[in-house]
Amino acid sequence: MWSMVEPPVAPNSRRSPAKRDAILRAALAVFLREGYAGASVDAVAAEAGVGKQTVYSHFGDKERLFLAAARESNARLDAEADAWQGPLVFGGDVRTDLTDAGLRILRIVLAPDAAALHRLTIAEIARHPELQQIWRENASREVAEDIARYLAERDAAGDLVVPDAERAARQFLLLLATEGRVASLHGVRPLAADECRRIAAETADLLVRGHLRRGAEDGPW
Repeated sequence: MWSMVEPPVAPNSRRSPAKRDAILRAALAVFLREGYAGASVDAVAAEAGVGKQTVYSHFGDKERLFLAAARESNARLDAEADAWQGPLVFGGDVRTDLTDAGLRILRIVLAPDAAALHRLTIAEIARHPELQQIWRENASREVAEDIARYLAERDAAGDLVVPDAERAARQFLLLLATEGRVASLHGVRPLAADECRRIAAETADLLVRGHLRRGAEDGPW
């Protein structure tokens, strides 16, 4: 799944998968709470309830531990995306369908771990460009495919004109996520339900207006 390559850690048959998982969970908590510079292997070891040497035995050094923890966070985001219940279906009103989809997407994007990982990625991307690859591997790809499929169906039905459904889906997701992150101060300030709905509705409206058939009235869609 990952295109990046890390230096290998020396084999050790005594390494326990359970301890590795505990270290990753602890590292994720420490890095998301303290950031890369503020975190230490000592703090991770203490939170995991293991010795410092055990952490080094599993991950080699702080940098590899950090990247492994970022992957662990990404895996958690994949699990969070279970809230995404598959492709959109025709509901009779494009704006309503896209608004509902937008609300579901915002729940994923603004989930505490997702927001914290995004803040951490921004802070550390210059020193660890691999984080961008990790971030791109999260659930947004599957969601974008669902949105693109839906827009292509609406184009085929003549409701909208969407010559590039994949690009339109990416633009919808990017605008939606950016608006949500800015409004929430990148996840620091929780958004009320009505504020999330406003962001989703405005983003859906912008997409629809940009893809109406020429001469079509701004009617049921």
